Amino acid sequence: MPKTQRNNQHSQPLTEPRLEKLLSEQTSVILEAVDKRLSAQEARLDSQLAAQEIRFSERLESRLAAQEIRFNAKLEKLEGRFMKKLDELTTTLDKFLKRVTDVEEEFIFLKEDLRRVKAVIREKLGVSLD
Repeated sequence: MPKTQRNNQHSQPLTEPRLEKLLSEQTSVILEAVDKRLSAQEARLDSQLAAQEIRFSERLESRLAAQEIRFNAKLEKLEGRFMKKLDELTTTLDKFLKRVTDVEEEFIFLKEDLRRVKAVIREKLGVSLD
């Protein structure tokens, strides 16, 4: 194996300051490599999270739309039943009012007939029934 710069460095005597410097350099290199890997992993996780958020949003919107359709269908059905009941009630009220009106008209006719009968009795018999 050819000698590299490291091999040349190994030939120098190992002193405490030199050891600290070498360890510091090695630590820096390791930390940079770890930072790069963590940054790359963080970017991948961020993109995966964004993709999941998009899929979740799409599923949520789809479900909400389906629920809205079901709710609208139920609301229309309920509205139809309500309108039918309202029509039946209106018809019943119309019939009742017609009967009341007919009774009132009959009462007016009977009252007028009674007035005429009283007038005839008063005229023919001379008796006042008031």
